[in-house]
Amino acid sequence: MAISPDVTEPVVTPPVRTPRQQSAFGALLLRLHFYAGLLVAPFLLVAATTGILYAFAPQIERAVYSTELTVANPGTAALPLAEQVAAARAANPSGDLLSVRPGHDDTTTQVDFSDPALDADHQHTVYVDPFTGTVTGRLTTWWTATPLTEWLDNLHANLHLGDTGALYSELAASWLWVIALGGVLLWWRRLRGNRTARRLLAPDLSAKKGVRRTRGWHAATGMWLTAGLLFLSATGLTWSTHAGENFSAFIDSLGAGRPSVSTDLTGAAAASTGGAHHGGMAMGGSDAAAVDPAAITTVYRSARDAGLTGPVSISVPADANTAWSVTGNDSLWPVGRDSVAVDANGTIVERIDFADWPLLAKLTQWGIYAHMGNLFGLANQIVLAALALGLICVIIWGYRMWWQRRPTRADRRALAGAPPARGSWWTGLPAWTIAAGLPALFALGWFLPLFGIPLLAFLVLDFLIGTFRRRPATPVSPAPAGS
Repeated sequence: MAISPDVTEPVVTPPVRTPRQQSAFGALLLRLHFYAGLLVAPFLLVAATTGILYAFAPQIERAVYSTELTVANPGTAALPLAEQVAAARAANPSGDLLSVRPGHDDTTTQVDFSDPALDADHQHTVYVDPFTGTVTGRLTTWWTATPLTEWLDNLHANLHLGDTGALYSELAASWLWVIALGGVLLWWRRLRGNRTARRLLAPDLSAKKGVRRTRGWHAATGMWLTAGLLFLSATGLTWSTHAGENFSAFIDSLGAGRPSVSTDLTGAAAASTGGAHHGGMAMGGSDAAAVDPAAITTVYRSARDAGLTGPVSISVPADANTAWSVTGNDSLWPVGRDSVAVDANGTIVERIDFADWPLLAKLTQWGIYAHMGNLFGLANQIVLAALALGLICVIIWGYRMWWQRRPTRADRRALAGAPPARGSWWTGLPAWTIAAGLPALFALGWFLPLFGIPLLAFLVLDFLIGTFRRRPATPVSPAPAGS
């Protein structure tokens, strides 16, 4: 049958793909992740770099202060501790005897003395070879830490800018967990419908060079680092200025603070809690000179007989009505933090073992030691360094994506990419989300002030800018006729 020449085949046009609409929550999350990463990343970059240096402080310290800290030829039997203290006193005639850390293995004995010219956090430490009684050096220390460790600690904590500089590290710790979790959620949402372990955890190497490949490395590396970054954020906040105070108050309200033995020999005082982050060591008072330092040999022997092994710190009592205290200083796993109070005759008057600490106190102590790279020795330090290097790479890739998204056309050229679209998060979020989320955000912002204040500022400014830009221009009345 002939086909009419007027009949033509219908033209099939492919369907037009409309871009997936970003939800109000997605728009807010993406915009918050972008601005938080852009503005907080420099602080994280500094914290990561200085953190690597601080993690390896023990090795650096032993190299710089090898004469003071280590014994070249360890003997088989140490001199009585009282003789070692006497040798330190001869090298440092002034000041009260505060505390003693007996040499252990190939380390020297460290004897601390006060000095009215120093602040309460500093003292003079004399180093003594425990096998010969030879003084190997003297340093002005900070909570028993050498000047180098103090310098590295302050570099990481406050950039040597004091209380003002401490805000940098708290800001970084307060936002690190937000950026990390936000990145996980964004990557999870982007891969919806095609989520596999490989796509979540490995970059797409088949992607062409450009923002897509950079995003793959940025996101996949971030996924691997998330658990470690959350740990660093949480543990770093425990001794920050503002959040740390709130954390300590919360722990104390639960009765889960770090316990310490009572050294009162009159029976009038109860066991106290607390202690400094860098050791929590009680120092002798101005009347410590009235205490016979020769008793330290008996005290030390009694503590060893009571089962305290490894490195210990002995605090000198302030007067005859106060007991000596001996506390384990082993930060390696398992942690040795048992402590005893001992009178001058060597009698144990009170004991608190680390096993009896409240669980939250143990977790806090473990977290601090792990954050500082002490808990598992070299393995701990390597993990911290890997986390810091990974974070540095993620930050660099984030800034690279920002640069790769820049307009390159001659009429629209720019130095960097535009921020994500604002969307309508302030009107598109469900009412239940706002009702449940706002109280939670206010509570979290109060507990973490350097998270809450910047977040509130961002939300208010973003809302005002969005409202202002959506507002139609005010019409201008025409000029009167004849003007």
